[in-house]
Amino acid sequence: MSKRIILCPNPNRDPGMKTTRAADRILREIGFETVVCSPFRDQKEGAFDRYETHPLPQEIKNADLLITFGGDGTILHLAKLAALNKMPILGINMGGLGFVAELEAGELGALYRLKDWDFQVDQRMMLDVSVLRDGRQIYTNLGLNDAVIREGPISHVIHLKISSDGRHLADIAGDGVIVSTPTGSTAYSLSAGGPVVEPVAQAMVVCPICTHNMRFSSYVLSPEHVLTVELERNGRKPVYLCVDESRAFALRSDDQVLVRRSRYTTRLVRLSEKSFCEIFAQKMLPGGFNHEK
Repeated sequence: MSKRIILCPNPNRDPGMKTTRAADRILREIGFETVVCSPFRDQKEGAFDRYETHPLPQEIKNADLLITFGGDGTILHLAKLAALNKMPILGINMGGLGFVAELEAGELGALYRLKDWDFQVDQRMMLDVSVLRDGRQIYTNLGLNDAVIREGPISHVIHLKISSDGRHLADIAGDGVIVSTPTGSTAYSLSAGGPVVEPVAQAMVVCPICTHNMRFSSYVLSPEHVLTVELERNGRKPVYLCVDESRAFALRSDDQVLVRRSRYTTRLVRLSEKSFCEIFAQKMLPGGFNHEK
């Protein structure tokens, strides 16, 4: 039976669908069926050139692979839906650094390796994030990169108490805290001074944002822990929770944010032979990455 592949292009990254169209030709040449779906809601008419787009939530139930065309943000946006449907993702990077995407736009020839359907799939750890208010769960989300708790648009110091399995771990006074997966360790957490963790590892990174306590940098913890973040002495100051760059959720002073390893994983297809260390050196070390390539 022919494999069915969903193509999810970000029209802002692939104007005119040039890269999507080139990949589509290769996949059909191999003998696969393809269908184009919008990764985002409410796209402008004509954004996908002459392609007719189909509803992603319906198509993902009967497909074998999801290919994204855009930056890592496009993958993050789709990771939850893909994980819930156990759908592997192959990312083609048309954005900036692109740590999660597997191929660059100029490497489409690697798609021929899909022909025998024999490829490696990385299982990336995800986070279950929930908010308790008065003992009742009022928010839940699933993230591939991180859960961020930070101050609102007006800068101010916020106070957070972090516990692990009910035991006190740290007090933070600063701009907030990031709880990231290994995949998310090269995102916001890295820019906040957190460590780089091999993405297929199993760990949670707790990284403060602009902390006033210089003795506390970050923690790398076993994924078996359940972390609880509580707000302290913040009064009416706005504090927000954001999971994988999703819409911010406003927290109240007595809310508890719980973060734990999810039973769901993001499945990323690997076609290249490059190791994570090689990719990191190429893209992050001085002289290793050229945005104009």
